[in-house]
Amino acid sequence: MIPLNRHATQPLADQIESGLAGLIERRQLPPGARLPSIRALATQLAVSPNTVVLAYDRLASAGRIESRGTAGYYVCEAPLMERDEAWLEAGDALEGVWLAQQANDQRPGVLLASSGALPPAWLEDAIPAAAVQRGLARSSAGMASRCPPQGLPELRERIALLLRGQGIAVDAHRLMTCYGGTHAIDLICRSFLRAGDTVLVEDPGYFLMFDRLRQEGVTPIAIRRRPDGLDLDQLEAACREHRPRLLFLQPVLHSPTGWGSSPANLYRLLVLARQYGVLIAEDDVHGHFHPGASGTSGPPSRLAALAGLEGVIYYSSFCKVMSPALRMGYIAAEPALLKPLLRAKICSVLSSAALNEYVLLEVLMAGRLRKHLDRLQRRLLQARMQAGRLLDEAGLRLDHPGEGGLFLWASVPEGVDVDELVQDAWRNKILLVPGATFSALKTPDPHIRFNVAFSQQARLGDYLRSRLQALSGVQDVLQRAAQRS
Repeated sequence: MIPLNRHATQPLADQIESGLAGLIERRQLPPGARLPSIRALATQLAVSPNTVVLAYDRLASAGRIESRGTAGYYVCEAPLMERDEAWLEAGDALEGVWLAQQANDQRPGVLLASSGALPPAWLEDAIPAAAVQRGLARSSAGMASRCPPQGLPELRERIALLLRGQGIAVDAHRLMTCYGGTHAIDLICRSFLRAGDTVLVEDPGYFLMFDRLRQEGVTPIAIRRRPDGLDLDQLEAACREHRPRLLFLQPVLHSPTGWGSSPANLYRLLVLARQYGVLIAEDDVHGHFHPGASGTSGPPSRLAALAGLEGVIYYSSFCKVMSPALRMGYIAAEPALLKPLLRAKICSVLSSAALNEYVLLEVLMAGRLRKHLDRLQRRLLQARMQAGRLLDEAGLRLDHPGEGGLFLWASVPEGVDVDELVQDAWRNKILLVPGATFSALKTPDPHIRFNVAFSQQARLGDYLRSRLQALSGVQDVLQRAAQRS
């Protein structure tokens, strides 16, 4: 079906991907055609199943094929003509909220190289349809079920068990469900911040949080993020000068860099927070992607574990790692801090959806999370290796690749205008998010965040290689002209 050259420098997965893409383009595999199963094609080509999985993943991310669960993989039907007027833009091009919208709109033909989420094909088996049915059957009221505002007690017990396995001493009484990490940030802002307050944030950090703080009339104070944690000298100076109310922090698999935090850095940070009376909001949304979550490495250090939740509000989410459709997250805190958060939830959304909570309860009770995390870790490891090689060959630099997870934080070559590159990429239907977007101060930054699941595609490598060479060539011409003058 596909000729493979085992002596070529091109990896076998790349050859399979390009071979299948050629068959699709020549209509030898027409729209709707069923592809061989992963195992069948691996046997036919005498390669490992993981090699075929990698090729299929890239084709699915490119919109050429689609997975239909247990029915297998199929060539995508020809897409309908997209009408520009069908999309309402939430912000200006390349603005933070606009970038978030593009990643979630998933418009046809766009390569989401800087997306903050996994491809749908990576999550389709996390929650099978049978789990939805069994979850709904747990409630005697069925679709008429109401959910307690704090969350189903049984679900909170299961989440508490999960957190205790991470070293965070918590019980169901200290937990509340929410609609994900962004909802948790919103509830924290509503509960503890007022106009005129100052808040410490990581730089780089989560750009939608910066916008939410400004909506509240709060001034974000940027603290430099390093590969081992926050710059503690800068943190202490900011505490003395600004007397901040709150610190937002992501110690594990920090977004956008993928960096962690050393235990020494976190211990010292806790001492400073208590000395200056700063409340800590610990974001662990990406913690499920850490190799320690599936037992393949030691667990990472978390502030909530080190502090025993004293002065720490901890929040995380299942949206990225299991299902964006369920929109389920959770917050852990001492009762005195959890009470105002519960009040804010009741006033804003009243409660979470009972159906979502029953389904998540079924998934956790069935033990599907650990098996799913094991599969994800294997795919992420392979994707990180492939994406890192692709970016390196294209001319980008990876100084500190991070501990794992979704992201690679890569810098463009010296002299390349990163904003010009990002704008040109979007014209070529490739979504890239520049480093300045992740800065609370919009500080110029030569980095780009790359999602490893989407950044394995040859299309991205070909574009970056040719475009970076062109931009570097223009810069060389300008420099020579300046020297002559």
